[in-house]
Amino acid sequence: MPRVRVYGASTEELGSREYRFTVIFQPLMEAVSDRRGRHTRFLVRNPARVREVGYQVTVPLLPGLVTYGRTLAEARAMARDAIRCHLEGMRKAGEPIPNERKAHTEKLRVALSA
Repeated sequence: MPRVRVYGASTEELGSREYRFTVIFQPLMEAVSDRRGRHTRFLVRNPARVREVGYQVTVPLLPGLVTYGRTLAEARAMARDAIRCHLEGMRKAGEPIPNERKAHTEKLRVALSA
């Protein structure tokens, strides 16, 4: 999974430390149009009549952090900014910043019956 490094001008506020988080960039699709000419945005995998309209960005270790970008580059920039703001808020609130190296991750397979 892609990783985003958070550093820059605001890191002085975070103690000049670099943080790394796994970031998920989920493609957002939009139905081309229905009979009434309306468009609907939703998360999909491969339907026939859709077009990509951007990326929804989430960070598993920072619950509630969700952002969006029209392109992958814009989504990365938005992710960096959102993570930086989230961490600054955690620091001000006195909350511990999660350490991804200490988190145990694995993939689980789940089956649904028909």
